[in-house]
Amino acid sequence: MTLRINDIAPDFDAETTDGPIRFHDWIGDGWAVLFSHPKDFTPVCTTELGTVAGLRGEFEKRNCKVLGISVDGVSDHHAWSKDIEASQGHALNYPLVGDPALKVVKLYDMLPADSGHTSEGRTPMDNATARSVFLIGPDKRIKATLTYPMSTGRNFAEILRLLDSIQLTAKEQVATPADWQNGDDVIILPAVSNEAAREKYPDGWEEPLPYIRIVPQPE
Repeated sequence: MTLRINDIAPDFDAETTDGPIRFHDWIGDGWAVLFSHPKDFTPVCTTELGTVAGLRGEFEKRNCKVLGISVDGVSDHHAWSKDIEASQGHALNYPLVGDPALKVVKLYDMLPADSGHTSEGRTPMDNATARSVFLIGPDKRIKATLTYPMSTGRNFAEILRLLDSIQLTAKEQVATPADWQNGDDVIILPAVSNEAAREKYPDGWEEPLPYIRIVPQPE
């Protein structure tokens, strides 16, 4: 099953380092980031899990929960978490899903259906495609996806920037331009007429092209 933006994020039951969860119930009425890893005790993923632990407060400010998943069992996760804290300076402070039967990574189309039914004997390279990020809204729909190779650590400042943009554009009829940062100018959506735009932006807008209308970011 190929997952696309605006698809319902598949629901699942899973064991995690914080106990059992049902994904949609765990999300509740807020936002969620689900990010995956191909194997425990891998170097780049170790740095990523520690980085996200240090950023947990930033996600909480945005009413966003974080859920990690790695293609190994929870007992391995608990052992790995000690390495993460020792090397990265941050203890794991969010749940990490155990997926030794490969059910969740297959459900999210990160591994082919014929990949077998166990993580035993599989190497990180066997699971190399389990390196995705899914941003999920309160409506349980996928708002954005990112996939990285194993050799490139993910940029979680960019994921926070993406989350800021998605939350803003879900609330306001605007889009964010290239390299936008929270507080920068934004673009009025083409679907908004000039008449409707004047009501919301009585001071007008910059118009470098007939189809680009730039205004300050709404409060």
